[in-house]
Amino acid sequence: MAASRWDLVRDGLGIRFRSESLLRQAFTHASYRNEHRRPSVEDNERLEFLGDAVLELVVSEFLYRTRPNLPEGELTRMRAAIVCEPALVRFARDLQFDQLIRLGRGEERSGGRHRAALLADVFEAFIGALYLDQGLDAVRQFLHRHMFPYLDEYANVPDHKTALQEWVQQHDGRSLRYTIIEERGPAHAKEFVVEVRIGEQAMGRGSGRSKKEAEQQAAREALAKLTACTATPAGAGTAARVEEAASGGRSDVPEADRDHGI
Repeated sequence: MAASRWDLVRDGLGIRFRSESLLRQAFTHASYRNEHRRPSVEDNERLEFLGDAVLELVVSEFLYRTRPNLPEGELTRMRAAIVCEPALVRFARDLQFDQLIRLGRGEERSGGRHRAALLADVFEAFIGALYLDQGLDAVRQFLHRHMFPYLDEYANVPDHKTALQEWVQQHDGRSLRYTIIEERGPAHAKEFVVEVRIGEQAMGRGSGRSKKEAEQQAAREALAKLTACTATPAGAGTAARVEEAASGGRSDVPEADRDHGI
């Protein structure tokens, strides 16, 4: 009898799932479920949610054990770099996950099989399925083979969200919040617009094909404003600097008072 795609992926990865339905679900996009409305067809969104948390836990544990001299901020930066969307997309493609995804016809025609956000989601969904099927040890073994050898390669990937968070913790102390303010386009080609605020001050906007990408772009814009802001005198305080950056470099400190350091 001819081998199924699931037999082939199990053989290729060296992993034999106890539940083939979990494996199928990990590679099933919502567009496929919408075209095949049967109780046996479930999409991978819940597995993606679980896999995201499991991935962050196992990567955090690995960094904690293998980088004993790194401070918390550097560990956070390294973790963000290896679980960011571009890294997950590369891992998914290297494992040929893009060839296994079950898509609806419309998503297939629009190029969804090669869409970065979709591939990153599939990788996380696979991690979630593996955890449910075989537990944390199996996830650790999988990541040791297919992710951790590339850790140093991804350690230098810019992580604007972490950099902004560190800036706020060091200089400001107010809350940092990302909000989706707009969703554009059809479901199979959605674009998100995200705004980042420091306290109540809007600092940057970004757009992308995934929420994570849009958040990174918003953080990058906020950082650019903050690091370019030099006009406000030090005595005015960090809140005034943030307000100046948000207004594009215009300070509310009256010109007559600037000479007196007010």
